[in-house]
Amino acid sequence: MTGLHPEISIRRADSSDVRFVREILLEAEHWLEAKSEPLWHEDEVSTDSIANDVDAGLFYLAECDGVPVGTVRFQLTDELFWPDIHQDESAFIHRLAVRRNYAGGKVSTALLRWSVNRAANLGRRYLRLDCEASRPKLKDLYERFGFQWHSDRQVGPYYVSRYEFSIEPLSQER
Repeated sequence: MTGLHPEISIRRADSSDVRFVREILLEAEHWLEAKSEPLWHEDEVSTDSIANDVDAGLFYLAECDGVPVGTVRFQLTDELFWPDIHQDESAFIHRLAVRRNYAGGKVSTALLRWSVNRAANLGRRYLRLDCEASRPKLKDLYERFGFQWHSDRQVGPYYVSRYEFSIEPLSQER
């Protein structure tokens, strides 16, 4: 029905959510693989790897009417992809993924907005991310949201474009 938009809520994933996080990531991976654009290695989306990150409090779920439809990994350090910056002024996101039947921008935009707000609330000056440099549509999504290109970098098998979103300091008034 037109005009009806389910509410999107975002919460930290807990141990009972590992399968949802993994399903969302695998769905995205399979879709990209079918387009001959593989993204993650199997060990990066293994149940153990995801469970460890969930237990560390890194994964968050976006839900529409209580149904998990998207995920993001939010972290306060990233020395692998961003070794050349001061870690304490940034927050970092990885593995932003949305179920295909919820694709179209609303869920990913909600996850990005939430990430910016969380970084701001934690006193960080930047929200940073990286993506495969060869993915113009994904880069365009980030740029339309307001991320600025920072640099390109080879990280292991990945050649990535790094982006940052400059966060306005929270007002100290009130």
